[in-house]
Amino acid sequence: GLFPIAAWRECTRQALGLKGIGQWTADSLQMDDPDLVEQIRTRVLPRRGIWVSPDEILITLGAQNALYLLASLFVTPQTTVAMEDPGYPDVRNIFALKTDKILPIAVDDGGLPVDKRLDACDMVFVTPSHQFPTTVTMPAVRREALLRRAADSNFLVVEDDYEFETNYIGRPTPALKSMDEAGRVIYVGSLSKTLFPGLRLGYLVGSKAMIAEARALRRLMMRHAPNNNQRTTALFLSLGHHDALVRRLHRVYRTRWQAMDGALSRHLPESARAPNFGGTSVWVRGPDGLDAEALAERALDEGIVIEPGHVNFASEPRPRNFFRLGFSAIPEERIEPGIRLLAELVHSSKTGRG
Repeated sequence: GLFPIAAWRECTRQALGLKGIGQWTADSLQMDDPDLVEQIRTRVLPRRGIWVSPDEILITLGAQNALYLLASLFVTPQTTVAMEDPGYPDVRNIFALKTDKILPIAVDDGGLPVDKRLDACDMVFVTPSHQFPTTVTMPAVRREALLRRAADSNFLVVEDDYEFETNYIGRPTPALKSMDEAGRVIYVGSLSKTLFPGLRLGYLVGSKAMIAEARALRRLMMRHAPNNNQRTTALFLSLGHHDALVRRLHRVYRTRWQAMDGALSRHLPESARAPNFGGTSVWVRGPDGLDAEALAERALDEGIVIEPGHVNFASEPRPRNFFRLGFSAIPEERIEPGIRLLAELVHSSKTGRG
């Protein structure tokens, strides 16, 4: 495996030792582990071009919990929220719990288009580093336009910095938040993506006043994230294990990404893909007439897992021929034969055979 289990185990042993027993056994009411906040503030966020004080950071149970807090704080039945289409269905559903005024905007090769449709919005949700699910990156000039529009039209921007560390061509683009001089961007990050999904640790970055409100709301929901997980993660970060893991993941994912790109070009040349430079998945538009849900069932019988894409679309009718291919858990040597077999299934689906 890619994850350094021995290092994590040692951090857990240290974090849960007698010396720190008072820190991880106590109920912290609404406070976060100061060591973890400091590691995020000094190690993680500066890599994104973000410099903040400790009281501008809130630890959450993953990015999704952060988004639910924001929806609860800012969204009322009168609030209009613009979202990327296709986009992350759980985020759309979170905001839909609070308002019917969800405005899906079709993304292009540069992510969310910035135009007059945003002027009537109160909040805009974006994944500019790697748009979910297309994985396209929003160019700097469009980011600047989005921030100008936010100031002119008086809306908030929620930035989910999804998979920022997986850029395989050049350096990662700085976060939208790093360009935000007016304080209109609320930043959502996650440690679960690089460490392990079950960790459920994320963070919110915003103004001191906003973080104080979010902290008070979080206290009513769950007080704080588990102290033992926070302290273990803080140690893991401080000892450099996270930095080493990110470098290792980047190296391995890059070769898998190249293998996936080559295999798709050879075996499914008629499929369309957005121009992407990273991420841990590929968003594929199959041939017209393809039913990706039926394809997913047939592929599973052959040991291939694909994710039908229709659930990511908000606007009806939802296209049926899109699907998502993840490669973070697939050894490089299995990608080529897997895509070759998938291509056979796509072609037989299209011609009605099988």
